[in-house]
Amino acid sequence: MSLGIGQAPAESGARRVTLQAACRLTDLINPTGPKHEGPDLRGRALSYSDRVTLFESELGSTGAAPREPSAPLAARMRPRTLDEVVGQQHLLAPGSPLRRLVEGDAPMSLILFGPPGTGKTTLALIVSSATNRRFEQLSALNAGVKDVREVIARAKAELTHNGRQTVLFIDEIHRFSKTQQDSLLAAVEARQVTLVAATTENPFFSLVSPLLSRSLLLTLQPLDDAAIGTLVDRALTSERGLGGAVTLDADARAHLLQLAGGDARRALTALEAAAGATLAGKSASGEAGDIGPLASSRTLADGRTSVDLSTLEQAIDTAALRYDRDGDQHYDVTSAFIKSIRGSDADAALHYLARMLEAGEDPRFIARRLVVHASEDIGLADPTALLAASAAAQAVQLIGLPEARINLAQATILLALAPKSNAVVAAIDAAQADVRSGLAGAVPPALRDGHYKGAAKLGHAAGYRYPHDAPDGVVAQQYPPDELVGRDYYRPAGRGAEKTVSDRLARLRAIVRGSAGRG
Repeated sequence: MSLGIGQAPAESGARRVTLQAACRLTDLINPTGPKHEGPDLRGRALSYSDRVTLFESELGSTGAAPREPSAPLAARMRPRTLDEVVGQQHLLAPGSPLRRLVEGDAPMSLILFGPPGTGKTTLALIVSSATNRRFEQLSALNAGVKDVREVIARAKAELTHNGRQTVLFIDEIHRFSKTQQDSLLAAVEARQVTLVAATTENPFFSLVSPLLSRSLLLTLQPLDDAAIGTLVDRALTSERGLGGAVTLDADARAHLLQLAGGDARRALTALEAAAGATLAGKSASGEAGDIGPLASSRTLADGRTSVDLSTLEQAIDTAALRYDRDGDQHYDVTSAFIKSIRGSDADAALHYLARMLEAGEDPRFIARRLVVHASEDIGLADPTALLAASAAAQAVQLIGLPEARINLAQATILLALAPKSNAVVAAIDAAQADVRSGLAGAVPPALRDGHYKGAAKLGHAAGYRYPHDAPDGVVAQQYPPDELVGRDYYRPAGRGAEKTVSDRLARLRAIVRGSAGRG
């Protein structure tokens, strides 16, 4: 018999996977290898560790989707070959490094970087099963240096005695400390293990440079709606999935794709919950068969076999917002928020503000960014921008959420609609650049402190002209050091209020620098 992933052995009807079934699963995953019917080809009883190390559990050393119908739908539908992988075509093209690694059995360590549900674990399992290597898996959530060293020791022994390499898959590797990451370097360098590590955080921030330099970085993109739709349709009809037990209405399918947000696991989990709710009515009346965990779902529909939009909405909660206050999404969303304000797109800015608020971002952090932005990207083009941002920051302190969200939204809209100028930040940057380059000459004698006894003997404050004595309150006088006379730092953009500022600045410089207008 041929046993499919997600099916129990027909002989016993039990969910326990027998050794013979495990051997046949291995044949499915590695059809080019020798076939097994229990004992191996040498007549020796096949031990579980010989052939089943890839299939122990979803959290352990697993190399394929679990076979039990009680396994989550997303796990049962996990692709087993590169040809089954949907999306990530930039990584799967003929001749790509990933395909060469899988098809050519070349030892090469990988860092898989991408958002959740895009296939990082799947690719790691395919690499291990397709290349016929030993597979070891660690989670950075609970593994330590000792665990890493034990895996490396087993890998060395396997390589020495059997000539077989080991794939070490580490999920959430960004959670490893520097010391834990360093413990991998020697084994990766010597190719005693082939490291396949998954991370949702930017590896240039979260991984040590030596580990990055020893590995090939592959970036996975969020799956588009077409890719998610393909996976959903496959799960509906595949014997490993729902096996045609339900269909999905068009509007429910569209909502599911939107809900997924590029995350395949989220889409399949939501589909499983909705299918369970739809079948619960029939299951209660004895009309539906047992399809594993779905049979115990709470009844939310009237025995329909078609999942409609209402059932989908009832069966699942609102999609969890992808936003990690300590990770990449924090910086990405914050960056998009500021850039949307700078680009004068109030609607986009409000969207990113809402994402931060809904994810639980500290409103004081948002207020601080608004205050900075008011001077950095608006400045004197609209002097009220800084006042509005500061007022919003004060409101956050005095009122707090949820009401302060309104103050933050008001400031966000005002800043987005305000005329833009980066003249202030450009001016201070240019001045600091000159100071750092050594242009920091002596303070002109007339400007030096002359209030203390003996200052006059040193010539300090001698010749200083008091501006208030002049009719216009401005006098010709050298203020900068000799090296910087005539240097212009502030250059108004000429937008908004800076139009007026620009004219006044020109007149002031002419007076201060004398009628000759030096510089």
